[in-house]
Amino acid sequence: MTVETRSIRERSAVGRFPSVTLAIGEENDEKKEEQDENNPKQENACRRWLRKACPCCCPHAHDDDVTETIVTGIDEFDNEEETISEKPATESSELNELLLKVRSIDLVKSKSEENRKVHHTDLYQSNNLIIRRGQKFVMWITLSRPFNPTTDQLHLELKTGSLPVVSKETHVIVPLVKQLDQNSWGSRIIEQDSTKIKLMVNSPATAVIGHYRLTVETNSTSGQFVSEHNSANDVYILFNPWCEDDVVFLHSEEERQEYVLNDVGIIYYGTMNQIGERTWDYGQFDEGILAACLFVLEKSGTPPSGWADPVNVVRVVSAMINSVDDHGVIEGNWSGNYSGGSFPTMWSGSVEILKEYHKNKGTPVKYGQCWVFGGVVTTVLRSLGIPCRTVTNFSSAHDTDVSLTTDVYLDNNLEPLEHLNSDSVWNFHVWNDCWMARPDLPPGNGGWQAVDATPQQTSQGTFRCGPASLTAIRYGQVYLKHDAAFVFAEVNSDKIYWQRNVDGTFSQIYDEKNIVGHFISTKAVGSDDRNDITNLYKHPEGSEQERIAVETACSYGTKAKAYSAPTAQDVSVHVTMEDDGPRMGDDAELTITLQNSSSENRTVNLHSQVSVMYYTGVHKATVKKDTTDIDLLPNEGKSALLTQQILICVLNAFLSESQELIFFIGL
Repeated sequence: MTVETRSIRERSAVGRFPSVTLAIGEENDEKKEEQDENNPKQENACRRWLRKACPCCCPHAHDDDVTETIVTGIDEFDNEEETISEKPATESSELNELLLKVRSIDLVKSKSEENRKVHHTDLYQSNNLIIRRGQKFVMWITLSRPFNPTTDQLHLELKTGSLPVVSKETHVIVPLVKQLDQNSWGSRIIEQDSTKIKLMVNSPATAVIGHYRLTVETNSTSGQFVSEHNSANDVYILFNPWCEDDVVFLHSEEERQEYVLNDVGIIYYGTMNQIGERTWDYGQFDEGILAACLFVLEKSGTPPSGWADPVNVVRVVSAMINSVDDHGVIEGNWSGNYSGGSFPTMWSGSVEILKEYHKNKGTPVKYGQCWVFGGVVTTVLRSLGIPCRTVTNFSSAHDTDVSLTTDVYLDNNLEPLEHLNSDSVWNFHVWNDCWMARPDLPPGNGGWQAVDATPQQTSQGTFRCGPASLTAIRYGQVYLKHDAAFVFAEVNSDKIYWQRNVDGTFSQIYDEKNIVGHFISTKAVGSDDRNDITNLYKHPEGSEQERIAVETACSYGTKAKAYSAPTAQDVSVHVTMEDDGPRMGDDAELTITLQNSSSENRTVNLHSQVSVMYYTGVHKATVKKDTTDIDLLPNEGKSALLTQQILICVLNAFLSESQELIFFIGL
């Protein structure tokens, strides 16, 4: 039996003992190789020694003998090393073939395909998938091999915000399920074609709205695979007015077409006697506008986890559209000096404003006033899926001390005390209505909610207003959130006049009940007509229900006892104006008729004042004042003609005998 010997070089190995051989001596490697080559059958010394010691056990080898070879451990270890080194490559190749990889994702996202059509998002000028929550959508996934439901697992992951968290529903894991539940995230295979599977995915009606990053994760016996994020597969999720389970659900399709999908509207302005209108391009579907609207939310610094609730979103939008305390979209300016920016009247739409704000990474756009704020709010809310309309209130009050009254303070000579007269009545003011249920309020307060982005007063430390339930406002329930008291004063506050007494206190001398909140207007559904919605904000002026609402509201104000001052009843005053009222550039002629219905003589002190005011009701300058005494015999009536070239005129009349105020009127 032939014995192979190995050199020390061959047998030595790091970290391994050399194997033992049967050789006694060692010959030169090169000499041995020559001998082996020249005489492969030549015996070595060990074999010759064994044959001499025991010839019977070790006979001479013949040519036809089978040569046996003793393989020492060195070859075995070397072969084993070779096997081990080759095995991982073979297994890796096999594992890669068995691993379930995601080759591609098709979100069926073009504007002409089913997802965008059924979700009413085909008008958005975007290449991304835009869907509405509470509604199913489909997608195709191409895999590296056919999906085996027995051994393979697959789920989707959607992440929004900078720190997505599963518990806050900003990191959504969408499992593969057999049956979809409309109240939770889930996906189901509805079609399989070799390596392609078609999923139907459901989102709940309470999902957080926003911009999501999509990835797909698979698990199989061969391991785990996670697809790389591709921005082309990002998903935008919006509120859904078509879904009955969504709190912004609007039952009328005509109203959804108007208040969600119409991208052009009309904003009203002027005075209650001369209502003007301007066309406004909302442009909520224009390229880049949805991204700009979400940027506004992100810029607010509020956590995305709160964006599932439209109340929170509306409050954020109300704060962020003005720039006063949070570097919002538009900087308001009522000074008349618009250097460094655009005149507020120059804007005719929201698109340019929002794009400029987004492009400049949150630098406020200069300048805007109430109709600009209102127009941009409509764009943002409609883009996010919240039904919204722009509203104009004529003769709109601004209550600054939560009295829920519009207060005018006079000295003992009936001169206005300007440092106290911070309340005002604007010719018109523009804000918004948005539609949603209000589960945070008592039943019956859902529907239209007032929201005002013009920075007038703070709400919880920030310049914003709303959403305030129109139902709560109509019934004087001003204690309901948010900011119902402020909106109530804008549309239904009484104007109360206070005279300073000798001791410095003030006494109520007169009030006007039909001054504030007229012709509250918005564009009609499906047409360009003006729709008067005053009845949604208050009961008919002077009705018992309206008076109850005023008294209810004012009982929560700072002047709850402002309804007991006496006024003269036996002398009446009636003021009329020719034709349809004053016209720009023409004189204003007022006829004042006084009627003494008592059996005694009366002397009326008639005070008139002509002033220049901004449309917001802010006093600019006094042009002329006049005082006239008019004597009235028992049951006598007299008329006086007042002609002025300025439209803002203030009149008041007192009885000399009792110093009772007959009337106080501002025109």
